[in-house]
Amino acid sequence: MSTPTTRRAAPALHSSVFGTHRSQPHTMSSQPPPNQPRVSDRAQEKSVRESNIVAAKAVADAVRTSLGPRGMDKMISSPGGDVVITNDGATILKQMEVSHPTAKMLVDLSKSQDVEAGDGTTTVTVIAGSLLNQAELLLKRGIHPTVISESFLMAARKSEEVLQAMSVPVDLADRESLIKAASTSLNSKVISNNASTLAPLAVDSLLGIIDPATATNVDLRDIAVIKKLGGTIDDTELVQGMVFTKKTSHAAGGPTKVANAKIALIQFCLSAPKTDIEQNVVVSDYSQMDRILKEERKYILDLCKKIQKSGCNVLLIQKSILRDAVNELSLHFLAKMKILVVKDIERDDVEFICKTCGCMPIANADTIHAEKLGKADLVQEVSTGEGKIVKVTGVPNAGKTVTILCKASNNLVLDESERSLHDALCVLRCLVKKRFLTPGGGAPEMQLSYQLSKWANTLSGTHSYCVKAFAEAMEVVPYTLAENAGLPAIEVVTDLRNRHAAGETAAGINVRKGRVTNILEEDVLVPLLVHTSAVTLATECVRLILKIDDIVITR
Repeated sequence: MSTPTTRRAAPALHSSVFGTHRSQPHTMSSQPPPNQPRVSDRAQEKSVRESNIVAAKAVADAVRTSLGPRGMDKMISSPGGDVVITNDGATILKQMEVSHPTAKMLVDLSKSQDVEAGDGTTTVTVIAGSLLNQAELLLKRGIHPTVISESFLMAARKSEEVLQAMSVPVDLADRESLIKAASTSLNSKVISNNASTLAPLAVDSLLGIIDPATATNVDLRDIAVIKKLGGTIDDTELVQGMVFTKKTSHAAGGPTKVANAKIALIQFCLSAPKTDIEQNVVVSDYSQMDRILKEERKYILDLCKKIQKSGCNVLLIQKSILRDAVNELSLHFLAKMKILVVKDIERDDVEFICKTCGCMPIANADTIHAEKLGKADLVQEVSTGEGKIVKVTGVPNAGKTVTILCKASNNLVLDESERSLHDALCVLRCLVKKRFLTPGGGAPEMQLSYQLSKWANTLSGTHSYCVKAFAEAMEVVPYTLAENAGLPAIEVVTDLRNRHAAGETAAGINVRKGRVTNILEEDVLVPLLVHTSAVTLATECVRLILKIDDIVITR
């Protein structure tokens, strides 16, 4: 950082020593001349810290307007011409092109929140930006970064106690409470109008795969969210089984509906074998040509007979990159054997399919046996708005997996509804991990601000000063909520502060009515884990940024 200063100072020094005499061109040496003022390390630290804080605050301000149910949406355009419309903090930051290393830390911060809690990705970034703002003011007053860092850690630990004290326990058997929590998450999304449809779906899908009494975590991979264009979001449905967006192969009039299905998932190809390396076989004699075709036909027929012998009547074929997974001839034979065929199954879906219908992937035609087949009561092709889908229902071990079939009229809404459903499922997963609900609407942050300010008075020295700054930083969430809803922010936040000082822990900003009300009565509920993880992660990130005093660029 000090090099540019050195370069600028050198010519001036030259003219002062040599007067008006024209200086000889000289090469810059790495060591500055002894009588040149050096940039002190303290000043350099200061400038690095300032630039880091400015970069991180810029990222936080970029997503700040999309916080809350009345937050704005961002349109993200990629160089390829793809457009994404969303107000999910993690998605916005992931798509953003950020070059400053400290700004990238905020992108990673929202990613961590997305993994840990799934919701509150915008909140965590906004809180981090506000804490950095307060840290900057403290640094200007001459408080050492280590002291600020320690005080922030103390405040974050105290915050967890305050949040725990104001939360209410929740029972997973209480479906209504879960629906309220899922609705709160969906209300701040683009598709908030359909929250009443999607929230019960999310809750039912989650309760379908866990035992509420004993579960401590949920594997969200057991809930498949399948997107299909056509129809509206209200047509989104929960399927106890599987859905394939591919249609069945209709070559030679194969069946499109099979009851009491025996399902085989094969990973080998039903087509003529190829040579291992790229080479051409030249056949000059037509009788030889005829023989090749006969052999090919016999080879494929043998494969199909082995499949039929196992008792299979629904065949799922994994996508192949080496050669055609199936050809017209094999589809013709399978249709004659009344076997329903779904091809181009993705490799990523294999595990889910096996878990759902109880089949095993078959890599070789010789190992296809009846015990490797899965079962289902019905496999049928269903027409939707655009194209067809294959539904597998009545699977034997229902309760291990479920499928949510998402529908929407265009791709932008479809992608956003998938992201929103993921957020809602993550919120419910938080409740399974930590079974407590806190009020939303800026209430927990205001309560933190009030309680930490009170606690700061019991501390001594600079720690008290820094904890007060931390408490003040927490007010950014209710302030931003009010600002984004078009309310007079200062009036609303002052009213909210007074309510909390009077002991109303559940007082929050009601965006629909435009004033401060008891937010629990409005059913605005957020899992405790979302808040605790947001405060903890934001504090960790800010402490990390404060500890940095120099940036070294490697070659």
